[in-house]
Amino acid sequence: MTARAAVKGPGTRSRAAMRAGSGRGLRVAIAASRFNPDITEQLVTNSLRALAASGVDRRAVRVVRVPGAFELPMAAQWLCREGEYDAVICLGAVIRGETPHFDLIAQAVSRGLMDVALSEGRPVVFGVLTTETVEQAEERASSEGLNRGAEAARTAIEMAVLARQFAQKA
Repeated sequence: MTARAAVKGPGTRSRAAMRAGSGRGLRVAIAASRFNPDITEQLVTNSLRALAASGVDRRAVRVVRVPGAFELPMAAQWLCREGEYDAVICLGAVIRGETPHFDLIAQAVSRGLMDVALSEGRPVVFGVLTTETVEQAEERASSEGLNRGAEAARTAIEMAVLARQFAQKA
C-alpha cells in the first residue's frame, strides 16, 4: 500500500468509484433543515446534482424540509418507515455560538441519526455540517469547496448498493 492510499478516507473517495449509472433504479429521500438556509440549500443542490450524475432519476428523489437539525432524526425515521427509499440523506448546518447549544444539538443529531439507521436497517447518511464558523460551513457546502452535499449523496448510493447486495445474500 502506498503512503497516499494509506491516508485516503471517505472525504477523498474517487469520483471514478461512483460511476455514472451506479445509482440507477435507486430511490432516495433527502431531509433538509431550514435553519442556516444559505448553507443548507447549497448542500441540497449539490446532493441533487451528485445523485443525478450517478444515474438517480430526479423523480425518484423526495426532498422534505424540517425546521432545524434537531428534527432530522424524526424525519429520517418517518421516511425509513414509509419503506419507499433505499437511503435517506440528512442535511443541515450546526454552527457554534456562544452557548453550549451547539454541543447539545450536534450530539443529539448524530446519535439520533445513527439510532434511526440501526433500528430501521436502512442507510441514513449524516450530511450535517458541524463547524466553528459560518466561513467553515460555507467552505464545506460549496461545490468549489469540500462539497459535503455531493459527498453525502455518493455515500447514500454506495450504502444503498451495499444494502441491496446483503439483502440478496440473505
